[in-house]
Amino acid sequence: MTDDVHSADSSDKSGAMNEVVEIVKTVVYALMIALFLRVIFFQPFTIPSASMEPTLLEGDYIIVSKYSYGYSKNSIPFSPPIFKGRIFEKPPDRGDIIVFKLPRDGHIDYIKRLVGLPGDRIQVKGGVLWINGKAIPRKPLPPVMVDSGYGFTRNVERYEETFPNGKTFITYDFGPDGDVDNTDVYVVPEGNYFFMGDNRDNSLDSRVPSEIGVGYVPAENLVGKARIIMLSWNKGASLFKPWTWVLDARPSRFFNVLK
Repeated sequence: MTDDVHSADSSDKSGAMNEVVEIVKTVVYALMIALFLRVIFFQPFTIPSASMEPTLLEGDYIIVSKYSYGYSKNSIPFSPPIFKGRIFEKPPDRGDIIVFKLPRDGHIDYIKRLVGLPGDRIQVKGGVLWINGKAIPRKPLPPVMVDSGYGFTRNVERYEETFPNGKTFITYDFGPDGDVDNTDVYVVPEGNYFFMGDNRDNSLDSRVPSEIGVGYVPAENLVGKARIIMLSWNKGASLFKPWTWVLDARPSRFFNVLK
């Protein structure tokens, strides 16, 4: 009788152990698949600031395609130095909205619009963007009131800009005399890119030297192209306040394809 009980007990323990092993294997396989998809295909990001308004708002949840420009070490979580440069490299188009690693700190992700390609001459004069000696056409739109970030709203001018390749988008402009509204000419080095935010007077971007801003961005630092706004919430939303998931949602921005 004792032997029978002991045998049954061992069988139960063995079955439980096998079940635990299967659960662990399932979790590991799921994590491996998720990592593969994140490295090769898509990665989600949340917009933390107003530098890309009105295109992207703080609280937007976007999806970035990792395959758009090929792959570098920055395509992999934590950017391990396993190889240099890019493989399967495809050059980005002017006007693309791109996530990249900040050159001075490879652990920080930035998102801006690509303005300057290698060899381009970029300048801002009176708030107007010039590329290779030509002013970028911009059409004035009705102004809007936006949150200044300091507890009050202010009137902001809007413009529809059109790049030479036909890509159009809307920018914000607080006036022609901001800190980066009048610059020297930037000559973009080979293998680098020049980025600006759509919120032109509220964006720390390539107009600011890399020691304190972005500066020129090496091709290796590109992470991927922003493709779609999947979800969006106002600033008051919180993971720990479930009612805000509905009350602070911005459904009009759900599933908006980015251009």
